Amino acid sequence: MVNDNTSTTSGRNYIISISIIGVLYFIFGFVTWLNGSLMVFFKTACELTPFEASLVVLAFYIAYFVMALPSSFVLKKTGYKNGVFIGLLIMAVGALIFIPAAYSRMFGVFLAGLFILGTGLALLQTATNPFITIIGPRESAAKRMAIMGICNKMAGVISPLILTALILHGMENFSESNLEKLTIDQKDLLLNELSLRIVIPYAALALLLALFGVLVKFSSLPNEIDIEEDDHETLKGFIRQIPAAIKIPHLLLGIITIFVYVGVEVMAGDSLTQFGKSLQLPYAPKLTAFTMAFMVFGYTLGIILIPKVISQSKALLFSAILGVLFAFGAVYTSTTNNSLFSSIFGWLNKILGFNIPLIPNAVFFVTLLGWANALMWPAIWPLALNKLGKYTKIGSALLIMGIAGGALIPPTYAKVGQSIGFQNALWMMVPIYIFIIYYAISGHKAGLKNGS
Repeated sequence: MVNDNTSTTSGRNYIISISIIGVLYFIFGFVTWLNGSLMVFFKTACELTPFEASLVVLAFYIAYFVMALPSSFVLKKTGYKNGVFIGLLIMAVGALIFIPAAYSRMFGVFLAGLFILGTGLALLQTATNPFITIIGPRESAAKRMAIMGICNKMAGVISPLILTALILHGMENFSESNLEKLTIDQKDLLLNELSLRIVIPYAALALLLALFGVLVKFSSLPNEIDIEEDDHETLKGFIRQIPAAIKIPHLLLGIITIFVYVGVEVMAGDSLTQFGKSLQLPYAPKLTAFTMAFMVFGYTLGIILIPKVISQSKALLFSAILGVLFAFGAVYTSTTNNSLFSSIFGWLNKILGFNIPLIPNAVFFVTLLGWANALMWPAIWPLALNKLGKYTKIGSALLIMGIAGGALIPPTYAKVGQSIGFQNALWMMVPIYIFIIYYAISGHKAGLKNGS
């Protein structure tokens, strides 16, 4: 049992519980940040347009919107630990669907697998985010979520590199110019070979998810999160809380903030691969790893600075201001000159013998958005859930629904990018970061007594 601002689990059990949550956040990141590389994979294997490839994130993130409220009800009925177990098994099923999808090379089947993966993640996130928020003092909630964020984004650094090594190696053989030289039968044979590369990795992922689910089932992880709430016995009764919850101004604004924030985060992560591909960068599938690396840097700063040096709202404000500056840099700097990245990180190649690609200035600014975005999720959550009382669980579910911003904003970027260019389309980010600045300054206080 976990109580607000304290934990009745202590010592070894408490450490085990937090460690399990850390692994869960790693899983969130590993599965989520594969999407950028998957867009490159599907675009080639299933012969898609950039907009069609962006439906990867639509199928994945829309699951959060559809399943967040049912997930909350499932957790109410099953308990925390059992809900996590079910969520991991659902994700395993989603990963297994990639096997028949690969053999048929049907994009719709792949999208079904991604939706089911997203469904499992919606259940897991609905369970874990409030746990991290209330397990200790609220003023340091962003710090705890930053620690979990490092687990999440370290996985985001690793996962595109692994997928690239296992699946996307030798992609020059699958370039449009090479494929055009082949007969229809030769082309199908080659693309089938590419598609089948995904079978073993996703079969292994399904097995690992199922095994970890069993581990969680028999672990000491608490099965309940003790927060004040009404005792609704039906999903209909649970949903009846929504009208009252969304009338809470700082929660409603928080939901909107999560929606737009996740949209720009996915643009800076997954959709960055489309920008890189439009510039014909051979390492485009790996660009997500750069963004994730800067997010880890941002999370590390959060752990050090929150709340002793900077408050959660100030961290959000600073992050959003960085977002505006980096977005302007991405729009206005060169897509061919790499002097900025080279001057900062070129020494790693010269002195330490690394082989880091020197990315163009405009792309570098997009990857820097990882730093700007890092502390937004951990800062928005505690600000939005502040003083919700009995509406805490429904508030958490509504915030999870806000993750649907990742389903709608990136495909919009892809569509606009096809018309005006992927660099010019990055302008979409500026008004979003300006709205987040508003939430950081005053939106999170809306409706609260004394603005606290």
